[in-house]
Amino acid sequence: MRILNRYLVLDYLLIFLTALGLITFVMTVGALVKAVDLMARGISPVLIAKFFFQNIPYILSFSMPISSLFAALLLFGRLSMDNEISAMKACGLSLWRAVAPLLVLSILLSGICMYINCEVAPAAKHANKQLLNSAGVEEPINLLEEGRFINDFPGLMIYVGRKNGNVVKDVVAYELDKQGGIRRSVRAEQGDLEADNEKRLLTVKLYDVRMEMPDPSDPHDVSKTTYVNADYYPIKLDFNKMLKGGSVKKKRSHMRTAEIVDYIRNIDSKLPLLSPEQRRVEKNRAMIEANRRVAIAIGCFTFMLVGIPLGVKSHRKETSIGMVMSLAIVFAYYIFIIIAESLAGVPGLHPNLILWLPMIGMQVFGIWMIRRSS
Repeated sequence: MRILNRYLVLDYLLIFLTALGLITFVMTVGALVKAVDLMARGISPVLIAKFFFQNIPYILSFSMPISSLFAALLLFGRLSMDNEISAMKACGLSLWRAVAPLLVLSILLSGICMYINCEVAPAAKHANKQLLNSAGVEEPINLLEEGRFINDFPGLMIYVGRKNGNVVKDVVAYELDKQGGIRRSVRAEQGDLEADNEKRLLTVKLYDVRMEMPDPSDPHDVSKTTYVNADYYPIKLDFNKMLKGGSVKKKRSHMRTAEIVDYIRNIDSKLPLLSPEQRRVEKNRAMIEANRRVAIAIGCFTFMLVGIPLGVKSHRKETSIGMVMSLAIVFAYYIFIIIAESLAGVPGLHPNLILWLPMIGMQVFGIWMIRRSS
């Protein structure tokens, strides 16, 4: 039995590592294109190499589950084609007993993937963002992200609900005094972005604006607040001043596990200027991000459960069949992530729970198929 276990595990690892290398290389094409662009801008080769390698942890978080599935489909497709599965059954060995070491291995891979997703990849993404900002190659328009309350700019806090190209909607901005109090609040349903990449300046042109200006001597007395409506109001964001003020604050996808849990628990104190509804939406986005990392990592185990019986049933050893089946399963799995993120603005639907539906469904399906195959 030990010989069989070693045979299956070594064969699986060989296919898995080969697939991991190929898939990771293919997925680094985007990073390679960005690296070439950085080289064309005269950035130091050392910084370019650092940027490229810091992209790999994030890519591994996706390529590891896909490679796990592909290796399972290919290995058990070959075993089935060579009648080795039938030989195991003839010796009184159930499929469950044969695949037990591989299931344990998949749990270990899920653990590694979870560590990468929750700790290594967020830190690497933030380091890359800092690298691009410090090198002055990140376009300002890309730094103003939707669904995130940005307080990196001195004397200003701004929130953009939605962004589509150069058009922004549901904009809330607070102009602050030296003590951090609100000097003026600005709200607009829509606006346009105009970027000056050379000066690192971004102008947010707001339309149909409503401004509230508390009384400087008694800001807590609402009756003394001045309300002003304007057809147009520009807000200038100087990214050079932002970088001089210190490092760029982390967004949700750049937070490690402890940081994002603390962010979720203390959302009210961290974003006091947002309305309760905006805080609920922001908290929901953070919960989706936290659940997404775990759900993707557990994909190594889930895809193993699905890939084993499908490989046995496919009776094929060609890599093309395994690749097609892998892509179909991965697409079905990740489409729920897209659905959950699209529903982030509707906290009442609990979109963070949607992420677990494909995982639970595929695990139940995989267990049922293995039992049938046994």
